[in-house]
Amino acid sequence: LAVPELANHVSSISLLRISDSNHTIGVEFGSRVVNVGGKTVKLQIWDTAGQERFRSVTRSYYRGAAGALLVYDITSRETYNSLAAWLTDARTLASPNIVVILCGNKKDLDPEREVTFLEASRFAQENELMFLETSALTGENVEEAFLKCARTILNKIDSGELDPERMGSGIQYGDISLRQLRQPRSAQAVAPQPCGC
Repeated sequence: LAVPELANHVSSISLLRISDSNHTIGVEFGSRVVNVGGKTVKLQIWDTAGQERFRSVTRSYYRGAAGALLVYDITSRETYNSLAAWLTDARTLASPNIVVILCGNKKDLDPEREVTFLEASRFAQENELMFLETSALTGENVEEAFLKCARTILNKIDSGELDPERMGSGIQYGDISLRQLRQPRSAQAVAPQPCGC
């Protein structure tokens, strides 16, 4: 998933969905414009499906990504057990400061749960991930997962942790003229003042 900000930056996010379903074959792409803290952000979403048979192909889609949603199925222990390998890939191939959100999907199927909230929460904490449970069926927390990822990326840009100018950061300016906004005042050209004659 790529998250570009139109008004200020463009960043990339990979969506790693660990699932038994065959809804996504290989990689799907989509984009959406959202408002995050008064800034317009274009999310470019690369859904790599997390299927082992496509792993060699999908790994290239999150190279340089600034963020990733790592999604497992709460009703499938097998998908949860795959998380560590997919997280390693994301951290190895993406931006060094990648923002990762762990999403336990199918929250609407709680009675069929195989992975407890506490267990996944511990995994997230041990691996320094943010964590949400979602339901693609009802839409619960789906939008919030994407917005949380985008907000965190923007916060890292504002704090200087992520530099849109650095190659491989997964972030690009949507408007080249806005690059001046990130430069220190001393580096910006000072317009000559008219003479008071």
